[in-house]
Amino acid sequence: MTFQPFLNAITAQVEQTNYGTHPAELYDPIQYIMSLGGKRLRPLLTVLSAHLFTDHWQQALKPGVAVEVFHNFTLMHDDIMDQAPIRRGKPTVHEKWNANIAILSGDVMLVNAYELLLDVATPQLPHVIRRFNKTAAEVCEGQQLDMNFETRQNVTKAEYLNMIRLKTSVLLGFALELGGIVANADQTTTQLLYDAGVNMGLGFQLKDDLLDVYGDPEKFGKQVGGDIIANKKTFLLIEALERATGSTKTDLDKWLNAKTFDKAEKISAVTQLYDQLNIRQLTETTIEGYFKQGFEALNNLQVAPQRKQPLLDFVQFLMERES
Repeated sequence: MTFQPFLNAITAQVEQTNYGTHPAELYDPIQYIMSLGGKRLRPLLTVLSAHLFTDHWQQALKPGVAVEVFHNFTLMHDDIMDQAPIRRGKPTVHEKWNANIAILSGDVMLVNAYELLLDVATPQLPHVIRRFNKTAAEVCEGQQLDMNFETRQNVTKAEYLNMIRLKTSVLLGFALELGGIVANADQTTTQLLYDAGVNMGLGFQLKDDLLDVYGDPEKFGKQVGGDIIANKKTFLLIEALERATGSTKTDLDKWLNAKTFDKAEKISAVTQLYDQLNIRQLTETTIEGYFKQGFEALNNLQVAPQRKQPLLDFVQFLMERES
């Protein structure tokens, strides 16, 4: 994989980053969640974006890790809100310690993110901070909308797509944009990078929705069908509710309103209803459309093809992932 050397550099940067030491109860959870790995796709997008324009792409490592630290801060707080027991196959911070520690450690992670962003050169720093602030607020807006949807019966596709754009996609857009800013790309170019990231982020999140129903449990890394069990308003469910009629609608409503049920039976039944409504193919087509828009934005960059190859390879990897 042409992007592997960049990923290795990011891993090394994450491992050598000092988040603080005392009191241990405050800083150990940060080291813990950052050591759980994950795809590191956000810092990788930042570094690969910088590489488009400069051989000195290492200057994007700390800013890229800042995005990763912010992302993990949001996960730490999201896990508390969702009362999630597991993150990347390990106990969540609030389970391993407690909720108060997880809240406070998350707060310090946000401070750490700003500290890492200070590595950006002075001329670009005010612009980067403003763009980061806007993005961070939008991520919080997306999370609030997601929580709002839990108590709403009718959520439209447009509302759902806007929610995942804010909660997930804008941070991927910023990650790509950040690499361009660090490497002194012009505003037209950084806008193309942002647009590419947002579209790829939409495809990435919809792929998550799809894998939750149709993924291989061995590769997916978490329970397949979790969204179905929880009646989570994903793209697939919203599409099914719009398309279902007659007995199919009756059956879908029955499972959505059931208070007691066998989990495996519900997953199987709802998946069969999705199959009848062609939901998998509709979702895959939508995912391909967003990734295509992302590729088109990248293709419009005035950059030598060999410079683009690691980034294009990584985007292809994201498209084809099974976990």
